[in-house]
Amino acid sequence: MVMKSPDQLKELVRQKYGEIALQDKATNESSCCGSGCCSTEVYNIMNDDYTQMEGYNPDADLGLGCGLPTQFARIKEGDTVIDLGSGAGNDCFIARAETGSTGKVIGIDFTPAMIEKARGNAEKLGFNNVEFRQGDIEQMPVAANKADVVVSNCVLNLVPNKDGVFKEIYRVLKPGGHFSIADVVLQGQLPAGLQEAAEMYAGCVSGAVQKEAYLELVKQNGFTNIQVQKEKAITIPDDILSGLLDQEQLAEFKHSGTGIFSVTVYAEKPCCDPAAGCCS
Repeated sequence: MVMKSPDQLKELVRQKYGEIALQDKATNESSCCGSGCCSTEVYNIMNDDYTQMEGYNPDADLGLGCGLPTQFARIKEGDTVIDLGSGAGNDCFIARAETGSTGKVIGIDFTPAMIEKARGNAEKLGFNNVEFRQGDIEQMPVAANKADVVVSNCVLNLVPNKDGVFKEIYRVLKPGGHFSIADVVLQGQLPAGLQEAAEMYAGCVSGAVQKEAYLELVKQNGFTNIQVQKEKAITIPDDILSGLLDQEQLAEFKHSGTGIFSVTVYAEKPCCDPAAGCCS
């Protein structure tokens, strides 16, 4: 196998999610996080139901998430919220229902087609305090100490340099600010067949890291009060696995104790920060 560089992996994700932006929700949900590795066993592998949440807009819901981070994000009226990997704008519009007209929501996505789709949705809704910026979440087009809250839904696991993203989250958060991020993590080692599959990478699984390593990254980047707000196991149907693993590998995987999980992680930027001073 020829190992892809971080830039090649990012370009793979950009191309895949550019295609996804042109698909409807039903097509995306029937695949592995929108990757196209469709399953005949289940309709929806990871995505939680947003439809009862205030601010939900069906045109912005592409069925790509693995949690409901905005539900746990403790967003208050007037807050500035940044959504990483904002897609068609689903979490941004739900966050806007929490911030109200006095707050601000900034969505960041590096896929041009997603930005175009999100901006069109915001225009239809008439929101003048929700904006979408094209950019890399490893180098966010946002000033330091800008956000009260950062949210993200099933995105960081697609980024090769997760440490760089957490550094950026720390930079853009105000002292005392916090994040709530839904992501995919592992317990145990995935078989090589899954690791090598580009479809599974763009589909949120083989780009994931070990849960303990993920939480340690958060801690190493200076965050405090780290909590796992929600955790659920992800079961990949046999008809997907059988296309990636032979029968022996499949049996071994099922009995290995290896787990794939969706977790929603909360953490805070300390109120007293050497670079930014202390909160009032």
